[in-house]
Amino acid sequence: MTSKKSILFALVLFNLNNLNVDAQKLEYPTTKKTEVFDEYFGTKISDPYRWLEDDNSAETADWVVQQNKVTNDFLATIPFRDSLKARMTQLWNFPKYLPPFKCGQTYFYIKNNGLDNQGSLWYQRSLLHVATLFLDPAKVDKTGNTFLSDYTPSRNGEYLAFKVAKAGSDWQQIRVKEVRTAKTLADSIDWAKFSNIAWQGYGFYYSRYDAVTTGKYSGKNENHKVYYHALGTTQDKDIMVYQDDEHPLRTYSATTTEDEKYLLLSISESTSGNAMMIKNLYKNETSFTSLFEGFSDNYTLINNEGDKLYFLTTNNAPKGRIVLVNAANPADKNWQDIIPQQDDVMQSAKFAGGKLIVKYMHNASNILKVYDLNGKFENDIKQGTYTTIDAMEGNKEDSVFFYSAVSLTSPPAIYKYLIDTKKTLLHFQPKLKYNPDDFVTKQVFYNSKDGTSIPMFIVHKKNVVLDGKNPLLLFGYGGFNISKTPEFKPERITFLEQGGIFAMPNIRGGGEFGEAWHKAGTILKKQNVFDDFIAAAEYLIKNKYTNKDKLAISGRSNGGLLIGACMTQRPDLFRVVIPVVGVMDMLRYHKFTIGWSWKTDYGTSENQNEFDALIKYSPLHNIKPGTIYPATIVTTGDHDDRVVPAHSFKFISTLQEAQKGELPTLIRIDTNAGHGAGKPTSKLIDEQTDVFAFMMFFLGMKY
Repeated sequence: MTSKKSILFALVLFNLNNLNVDAQKLEYPTTKKTEVFDEYFGTKISDPYRWLEDDNSAETADWVVQQNKVTNDFLATIPFRDSLKARMTQLWNFPKYLPPFKCGQTYFYIKNNGLDNQGSLWYQRSLLHVATLFLDPAKVDKTGNTFLSDYTPSRNGEYLAFKVAKAGSDWQQIRVKEVRTAKTLADSIDWAKFSNIAWQGYGFYYSRYDAVTTGKYSGKNENHKVYYHALGTTQDKDIMVYQDDEHPLRTYSATTTEDEKYLLLSISESTSGNAMMIKNLYKNETSFTSLFEGFSDNYTLINNEGDKLYFLTTNNAPKGRIVLVNAANPADKNWQDIIPQQDDVMQSAKFAGGKLIVKYMHNASNILKVYDLNGKFENDIKQGTYTTIDAMEGNKEDSVFFYSAVSLTSPPAIYKYLIDTKKTLLHFQPKLKYNPDDFVTKQVFYNSKDGTSIPMFIVHKKNVVLDGKNPLLLFGYGGFNISKTPEFKPERITFLEQGGIFAMPNIRGGGEFGEAWHKAGTILKKQNVFDDFIAAAEYLIKNKYTNKDKLAISGRSNGGLLIGACMTQRPDLFRVVIPVVGVMDMLRYHKFTIGWSWKTDYGTSENQNEFDALIKYSPLHNIKPGTIYPATIVTTGDHDDRVVPAHSFKFISTLQEAQKGELPTLIRIDTNAGHGAGKPTSKLIDEQTDVFAFMMFFLGMKY
């Protein structure tokens, strides 16, 4: 691991009128290669860097140190890195709130004062009382690596159960606080993962895996189970409520109705579609009965009125509808359509003040509509243009409904909707260190390779001239029915302030236009996703927003796969490439942690037709030696147990060896960090400073 390989990279020295290029040597560690092969349906595939899949080995740890040193040494040469970080810190420093939720008669909300590493939980005895700190993760872990991932009050308002996680891991610990005294109880639940907290009486249901002794962050997750925990007892006394040894690759999520009469169990085999079972707790039923079977449709409980259960479902409604199901007679022939499918996608719904408040998505932006419980439309809750409703909070009996709204140039503001008077009031709006009115947001539509019309958001300063010379960041996702509606990121403002343009297309694979849009970008049709993204880049160049030497692309997780696939298919089209925690090895992704659940989007290499599709776009397997690739900075976390870092490790090792051009191919590996959730503010600022400094440097910008 001590020998070095030298290549050339372009060190750009800035001049107001032109760019001068001075070539210097950049040395990468020589990454060991081993003779490892797999055979898929007669095709032999080499995997020389498989040893990097062992993220616990000393050899891998040494490789991480060496790669980070090369990356950090290079980033330190960027002349404006410090000034960029200073501005980014300013932009990040604004108060951030989530809408308040009610627990008994007490209101709770999450607040971050600006640069706090983690948000803390506060409470008010009423909306007129002074707020008091209830739970601060920083008091548990001063490093900022422990974060509050979820919280659920008991129905009577006496207790609040919460989940904490460390270093960005999906593994969670459940604790309980008494609301009246703010005292943390001795109750402690370990090894929870992909779990709800479903209160019933003086205890709650939760989901967990068996304790892990090896491979905590990379081992395959199997045999999910549901337990009931009674307050005041130790975890070893918890009662196992459900397990299914015949289906080890299923996950189970427990929910209780608001009156605690019914326990519902949602069953999933992947990220799309769920079955559901039900148990009447009032009758002390010992076993579950089937409510919805199969995994082709989605079912989400909204609320109940006694035996009448309100569900949002895609059953016979790929854009969503709300149905009423009688728990005693749940056959679909007895369902009552409350709100039928509309032209727009129904994303979620809440009971509040005796009404149904429904969030729809129209051309990748959100709108809110109010209905009575029989499904009669009453009114819209007016929103701004190109807005995302981030969070909604309301109770069945409460006449106040809270929600937050965000745009591409403004962080979330919280609104209070008064149900009785149909008035909307501003509850909280952060003070910012820039003027959102300096920027313009628009939406365009362009044609993909097969003629499909794709919407795209574009943001820039009002005075930007579209002369084809502007630096542009193109961001995408395209998978798992996830919709990329407008979202605010402080780091993007630093880029926009310097004349950059940001673009985000709503490519297939997402959920922007319902399940058909999602399915059009999955398994054997996954290439549509990459075609849509490449077509976005070509549209932006053709319409003089930018040119290929001023174009950067970025995406995270499944979006990292998108970026890896597009850079290997069209390396000539981009100047800078930023794959973040990406899925890069499409032949082995399902062998780690929860990766097996992604098969409904990707397919697996164990099926020949799906292997034939995967091998054509898998980023790791489509890097070609002797190719000129764009300037690349891959980012990942050493504790990522969602998309394990081996994806990025193997990808960058292959890319560094293959790169023929002078531009650098680097990896930035964050320590004590996971897939992204719960990352401390200080780490976020450091990461985004490095990524944006790298990108802006190679786009010919300065700060």
